[in-house]
Amino acid sequence: MKKIIFLFVLWLSGLMVLPAQHEEEIQWKTWSELEMALAEEPRPVFIFFHAEWCVYCKKLDREIFTKTPVVRKINREYYAVRMDVESRDTIVFDGLTFTNKQALSKRNGIHELPALLASREEKPFSLPATLIFNKNFAVVERIFEYYTSAELLNTL
Repeated sequence: MKKIIFLFVLWLSGLMVLPAQHEEEIQWKTWSELEMALAEEPRPVFIFFHAEWCVYCKKLDREIFTKTPVVRKINREYYAVRMDVESRDTIVFDGLTFTNKQALSKRNGIHELPALLASREEKPFSLPATLIFNKNFAVVERIFEYYTSAELLNTL
């Protein structure tokens, strides 16, 4: 009898875990995947810059980028890229090579690519940073704060 109850509980817990594994997620691309996708079929681009220490970045990941309407809108109409601004990866995009030279001399060095795309004149680099580009890869919107899913959907 104990075995039957154990198997039943195990079966029920399996049923509860399966739907969570099949939830929709944003289909994040790498920079090289983005470049290939844009060459094949141009479409708008959604870029999210984050860091491990950024509380609002984590909140966006947890509360906004998991909402079904947001996920569906981004996956259907945009290519999406997310990047840790402290990455030490060498990225080749549009024939240019980007690295994190600051990592050699600074504790939280910012990679060249987010520094180029998400910097503002006379303001220090800040996160979260979300950039929206049109299909010609021209900036349409730059957001440097937390936003709700409704605000994001209105912007998109």
